[in-house]
Amino acid sequence: MAQSNKPCQRCKPALIGKSLAECGRTMWSGKRVAVVIPAFNEAERIGATLRRLPDWIDEAIVVNDGSSDDTADRAYRVGDERVRVVTHGRNQGVGAAIRTGYKEAISSCAAITVVMAADNQMDPTDLPALLAPVLHGQADYAKGNRFLHAAHKDMPPLRRLGSRFLSWLTRVTTGLAVDDCQCGFTAIDRDTLLRLPLDDLWGGYGYPNDLLALLALQSARVVDVPVRPIYAGEASGLHAGHVFAIATRIIRRRLTRRFAPAAPGRARS
Repeated sequence: MAQSNKPCQRCKPALIGKSLAECGRTMWSGKRVAVVIPAFNEAERIGATLRRLPDWIDEAIVVNDGSSDDTADRAYRVGDERVRVVTHGRNQGVGAAIRTGYKEAISSCAAITVVMAADNQMDPTDLPALLAPVLHGQADYAKGNRFLHAAHKDMPPLRRLGSRFLSWLTRVTTGLAVDDCQCGFTAIDRDTLLRLPLDDLWGGYGYPNDLLALLALQSARVVDVPVRPIYAGEASGLHAGHVFAIATRIIRRRLTRRFAPAAPGRARS
């Protein structure tokens, strides 16, 4: 897909009027790629996460979501000029942090925006495969699917079960042919991001399902890409209370909005 030459109207003042190609280093296939990293009390892992980012990433936007530890300082100590930290004065939730990160990526003229967790549980070597469908115009939004990876059994059993149920409910309510909807390893095209009502995105733990619902309303092309699950034997963070709250949000969104009937297929690579 060719790099857009339209002037960017949402850049920082120094960049207004320049084309998207002129707004950054665009080190990967002529596209400026930003990575949004929501972080809440991730001082122990944020450094390792940032140090594993490929050289061709143009910008890493760490959204420090009201952390009570030194997450922000640890991010700065990495010493990578691509890293920028945006801090919430209080904890607002992972969805709210991603919403802030998306807005920052829009302002910095990212052509493709990736979301990665701050806990070093997403493999950066999966990034090229995740970006490829968006880069080549095959999808507007690509999301990781750990169930498609050979190591899917590394996921904690309770997390697998809860994710399977919420994925089924998301498919039923949105018409999107997706799975592993709780996976937050994603990539989105700039034009699609600009169309989304970001202020309407749920700020809580179930934001991935709500975002998929918003994408369905825009008839966006959504595909799954295999990504490796990384766990160190910790207990699942997806508890029964989370599942109930997320399911309620999914159903509420379905009752109040009409989704597009299209159901794009999955991308497997």
